[in-house]
Amino acid sequence: MKIFPVVQVASIDRYTIQNEPIASIDLMERAATTFYRRFTALYPHGDVSVLAGPGNNGGDALAVARMLLLDGRSVEVFMLTSEDKLSTDALLNYQRLQRIKNCTVTLQSEEQLTAINTEDTVIDGLFGSGLNRPLEGLAQKLVAYINNSNVQVVSIDIPSGLFGEDNAGNNPESIVMADHTISFQFPKLAFLLAENEAFVGDWIVEDIGLHPQIIKETSSGYCYSDRLLISQLLRQPGRFTHKGDMGHALLLAGSYGKMGAAVLASKACLKAGAGLLTTHVPRLGYNIIQTAVPEAMACIDRSDILLSEFPDLDVFDAVGVGPGIGAKPNTMTAMKELLLALNGKPAVMDADALNILSLDEALWDLMPGNVIITPHPGEFDRLAGTSNSAFERLQKAKQFAKDMQVVIVLKGAYTAVINTDGHCYFNSSGNYGMATAGSGDALTGILLALLAQGYSVLEAARLGVYLHGLAADLLLTHMAEEAIVASDIISKIGAAFQSLRR
Repeated sequence: MKIFPVVQVASIDRYTIQNEPIASIDLMERAATTFYRRFTALYPHGDVSVLAGPGNNGGDALAVARMLLLDGRSVEVFMLTSEDKLSTDALLNYQRLQRIKNCTVTLQSEEQLTAINTEDTVIDGLFGSGLNRPLEGLAQKLVAYINNSNVQVVSIDIPSGLFGEDNAGNNPESIVMADHTISFQFPKLAFLLAENEAFVGDWIVEDIGLHPQIIKETSSGYCYSDRLLISQLLRQPGRFTHKGDMGHALLLAGSYGKMGAAVLASKACLKAGAGLLTTHVPRLGYNIIQTAVPEAMACIDRSDILLSEFPDLDVFDAVGVGPGIGAKPNTMTAMKELLLALNGKPAVMDADALNILSLDEALWDLMPGNVIITPHPGEFDRLAGTSNSAFERLQKAKQFAKDMQVVIVLKGAYTAVINTDGHCYFNSSGNYGMATAGSGDALTGILLALLAQGYSVLEAARLGVYLHGLAADLLLTHMAEEAIVASDIISKIGAAFQSLRR
């Protein structure tokens, strides 16, 4: 699913009106009907307060109020402005609403704020996605009152006051804090950024039938990767496939006190389908890796406690480096030599490998192509500089991926996979139980396995991130998020493959 800036969505709306063709008021009716159906599924009973602004978002709200009244619900409408200030389509819906018996419409004022019944469910239709400056005056006071009332709020298309993309210049106190947001046709980029979670709540995208041709033809730098898109990446090995066909992976992991990272990444790599795995560990980690992961071959470093070298890369199809390796001088030297030796061989770099790269900027000059890096926000900030918001960090990551020609897996609630051309794919699987030690090591193992099997770096990143999240989601059938640990996620990798194939 493409994600468009709000200016492009407005253009897609206009194209639909001209080329479906459909009158703008009828397109509004279609959107309002879609919202009404989803809203009544979420809240089948109870009284409703509808907040309507002057624009087309307010027109949607007035149409929804009419539908609820005709359905027999108790509805009170609060209008932010008088009818003479409504947009053309909003005015028409206001006039339609006025014909309904028992319709109560209150023109909002500061004195009328407390007239909103906080026992009602509130439908927020004050302002839409075209807003480009913070709310002020009566609108701001109304938003503050709603936010302080502990009332259930469902926003139409976007929470009022929230900008569709960058909210750096916005006033958080002027944004509705919705429990649900029912968005039309596409999610807004702002929905996928951490700083906006409190405003958006649980968001849902509803198809309102915008013209498919213009959607297909309009390019976008962002995509929301749903299950269907990801399932198309997954290959089906043939009956005569043998372990050599599934690739030989090399994992460089572990140091004294951090052998657990090597174990977790190794197990995940094997569970994700690598035909062969060699794990290179410090000498004192030999017994641990051989005992904990008997399916992996062990390659032993000359150092007892850290990684200072790596084997000849010729026999391996892909390389993973970073989990638990530390950043001692000998390891940093080995990392430099590894960058020189990769020569385009597919690789994934995580954890301490990224910390080493952040300590020596000169290493980026040696970075070969065909590499995935998997930073969490803190690790990325160490690589590219501190960001003041998730939006700013995302823009930096898009530029970083283009400049350094690496695929970035920027980990988070909607992990962003950013290609070398800057195109961004947000992931749709996963839950907060993944915020646990070792989860990133498991992801490294999954990505390494997919690279060894011959997936491209972009395919491996998108598919691996989704499988990682799906494995965690499958745990929720019998486990709370708080109880999830990395080994639990690894135990469900096979089920995640099976589920995605179905």
